[in-house]
Amino acid sequence: MEVLESQDLSDGQIQQMLRDAEQRMRASTEAGANTLITTSDVSSLPGLDSSTSISNGTGSGLPSVYVKPTISGAQVDPEFLVSKQERKLANTPRCVEDPVAAKVKAAKEKAASAGPNWYNLPKTVLTPELKRDLQLLRLRSVLDPKRHYKKDNDRKSDVPQFSQVGTVIEGPTEFFTARMTNKERKRTFLEDVLAGEQKTQRFKSKYTQIQLAKTSGKKAHYKALRAQRSGKVSKG
Repeated sequence: MEVLESQDLSDGQIQQMLRDAEQRMRASTEAGANTLITTSDVSSLPGLDSSTSISNGTGSGLPSVYVKPTISGAQVDPEFLVSKQERKLANTPRCVEDPVAAKVKAAKEKAASAGPNWYNLPKTVLTPELKRDLQLLRLRSVLDPKRHYKKDNDRKSDVPQFSQVGTVIEGPTEFFTARMTNKERKRTFLEDVLAGEQKTQRFKSKYTQIQLAKTSGKKAHYKALRAQRSGKVSKG
């Protein structure tokens, strides 16, 4: 019977019935989706604290968003594109040097000192006092023959290219007898040598010994011996 009745329907009625069925199916699908969101997904989302509010950097709360609305549309806030340190470097004026001038300056600085491997010793400024001190250093084996020094075989230059004069200061662990007083400490090597000579009289005794060896066997030598035996003072 239903098949026979369906044959009596017109094409317009059939199209209307199909449209009604499509609308009912669409309505039922939307209702099922809304029910699924409200019952399952929403219940699993974490809750937000009602006391926390979004701030724009002026108050407490969540940090400000990275996207801000503009006339042309949503755009990323430029403050978040570059870090604060990089922005500070970008705003600092940059000093541009001439490479040729920088190379000349580096060469002068390199020639002015011996370099970091030699503690940046400055270039030698030869003065009369320093020249005398260097001569005394070369003759130190003559000044103190009982002490052995390393021989200086390099005679290319008597004046070093880089040098510096310093003062040796005894440490607090040194015994007081090993420390020098301000009166004993001299300003130059020459003053130190002269003070040591006045104290030891070594050069004077050495000179007397040499003169005795030179005059031995001569007439003046015998006159001096006769004067000593007779108790007279020889005029030399």
